[in-house]
Amino acid sequence: MAARRQVIEVAGLEHGAPIPVAVRIGNLLFTSAINGRDPTTGQLADGAAAQAALAFQNLRRVLEAAGATTDDVAHVTVFLKDNSYRDAINGPWLEMFPDPKNRPARHAVTADLRGGMLIQLEVIAVL
Repeated sequence: MAARRQVIEVAGLEHGAPIPVAVRIGNLLFTSAINGRDPTTGQLADGAAAQAALAFQNLRRVLEAAGATTDDVAHVTVFLKDNSYRDAINGPWLEMFPDPKNRPARHAVTADLRGGMLIQLEVIAVL
């Protein structure tokens, strides 16, 4: 019997903890925290805007690894170190989801992010 849960990993986006980057079960995809770390250098980008841009690029990488596209995204939760970083999300958000009549739901919350992270994304997609 095949495993029901398919773990999705993307080189350079590993968490450094025993948590997969994403999990696909059937046609549902759930991501763990996707951040603004450069997958080639392992370094976090400087500032909220740069971290947001990289986080959305990393999200695209995870979606592709799972066989998904941005059109499959149903919900995005944005975790912000500080509420003042909300505006940093909108630029990359509008690039990824330009059609106002075809965007996923989104919710932003402040969280005690660690290790210099200012922004993280979690996504639910339906493939």
